Amino acid sequence: MLTDTIHIAIVEDDNEIRQTLQLILDGSAGFACKYAFADAESAIASIPDLPVDVVLMDIDLPGKSGIEATRELRKRIGEIDFIMLTVQSDDDSIFESLCAGASGYLLKDTNPADLLVHIKEVHEGGSPMSSQIARRIINSFRIIDNPLSDRETEVLKLLSQGLNYKDVAETMFLSPHTVKTHIKNIYSKLHVNNRAEAIYKAIKQKLI
Repeated sequence: MLTDTIHIAIVEDDNEIRQTLQLILDGSAGFACKYAFADAESAIASIPDLPVDVVLMDIDLPGKSGIEATRELRKRIGEIDFIMLTVQSDDDSIFESLCAGASGYLLKDTNPADLLVHIKEVHEGGSPMSSQIARRIINSFRIIDNPLSDRETEVLKLLSQGLNYKDVAETMFLSPHTVKTHIKNIYSKLHVNNRAEAIYKAIKQKLI
């Protein structure tokens, strides 16, 4: 188990939050926080040359986002761990952050004691997540049963390739009326209202 002091950098544009975090971390046994930045650009310029183990990164920053900063820093310094500390709990922010190289994702309402535990966890190789974030991730990886029939799936695949209703009918040797019936059923089963929504949802859920 790692027992050395964990050196932390903070990237947070809110002065009060940044200063409070720095005081809490620097005043806690086993943690040191000597570096704090108000924007992504200064963090990107400085952190590669600093003795930092863990970076607490906000997402909404002036200029470049915390996600962009994480991506750039990850390319340059692979040994540092990044924890997103943010108010953003939407799927896009979560997955873009993880794809950019973040090892953890915490919401700003995480209490100080838990934050220290999570920082230690990521430093020891873990991937800490706020409970509601972990739940979102789990839900996204659940296997979704395809509610569409084979014929409906084929219709939607052709639509996603840019074919119109007439082209789909000719390709599948169906009447235009039958194709429209399939499309109506697709919309109903996927709970969408138009072609674009149907294609987007089907791709996201890996139905086509």
